[in-house]
Amino acid sequence: MIRIEHLKKSYQDVTPLKDVSVEIHDGDVISVIGPSGTGKSTLLRCINQLEKPTEGRIWLDDMEITDPKTDINKVRQKMGMVFQSFNLFDHKTVIENVMLAPVDFLGKSRQQAYDRGMELLKKVGLSEKALNYPDQLSGGQKQRVAIARALAMDPDVILLDEPTSALDPTMVGEVQSAIRDLAQTGKTMLIVTHEMHFAKSICNRVFFMDEGKIYEDGSPEQIFDNPKGENTRRFIHRLKVLELDINSRDYNFLSVVGEISAYCSRNQIAPKMAKHITLMFEEVMRILVSGMNDLSINTVCEYSEQSEVAELAFSYNGPRFDITSTEDDLGLSILKGLTEKISYEWLESSEYPNLIKLTIGR
Repeated sequence: MIRIEHLKKSYQDVTPLKDVSVEIHDGDVISVIGPSGTGKSTLLRCINQLEKPTEGRIWLDDMEITDPKTDINKVRQKMGMVFQSFNLFDHKTVIENVMLAPVDFLGKSRQQAYDRGMELLKKVGLSEKALNYPDQLSGGQKQRVAIARALAMDPDVILLDEPTSALDPTMVGEVQSAIRDLAQTGKTMLIVTHEMHFAKSICNRVFFMDEGKIYEDGSPEQIFDNPKGENTRRFIHRLKVLELDINSRDYNFLSVVGEISAYCSRNQIAPKMAKHITLMFEEVMRILVSGMNDLSINTVCEYSEQSEVAELAFSYNGPRFDITSTEDDLGLSILKGLTEKISYEWLESSEYPNLIKLTIGR
């Protein structure tokens, strides 16, 4: 088991890990996902002590591996690491790369290391490449050699840092297949990946990392199908979000429309969809401004790259005001013509008790 308590890692200009506390159980296969720059790779490197944490403690079983007195080489014998850039020795053959650590650190004879190495190369489908050098291999083959090399130490834990990100798309499948086989061995695994379908299919547990912590920890079904956290939901559904606060009837309309236009352009939203988002905003705001005195509105636009659907949510103050029942027949007709769905909800205890949601399809 791995236990992490209040792990923090800071560099001069950035703190990717602010406060990580978690327990990882024996046999867990964990996919680590999240936006770039949220500390996923840093977490793995801290667990393997390739990076020294700024604060916090890490245990592997009963051994505190962050204790300065701990023999790091012994710790690393229990942890295999697979890097996105392979990190093979170019001047050694494939089999020599796999044999090196067992001979140097486990005291295995060269024959023992060779026999085990050939067995592992066969397992990853590369026994015929044993005498080749890394520069004679494809990217996918290099990564499979790296997996065999990690297994040669018979580690309890295997850490994989974006193992397919440096590969040509045609080679991703062969490496994923090798990792799937590895996941069936009962070893504890942490896999940092941007491949969401792969992440969901291989693991029994998912860490979604954001804001310098494990923002949400759950089963693949929870994280991918029913995420609890707002940031998780937006990441999983590849939502591009624009939030606007309008607190005056005399707001700068042209400036706000400019923000919407920039948001659509930045996220490569199709011109027709961008036009509909802008027109919907204009019509809703026109109805609200005409029907309210003390104006305070929070607007959130979410566009899904996955489904190419946009949703606008307007939360606003004041007494109950359902624009779907407005007497502005023209404005309401325009809105209904643009939307797949329009709904109103009254949230009595909220600061903004009125909520209108509008969905625009492709």
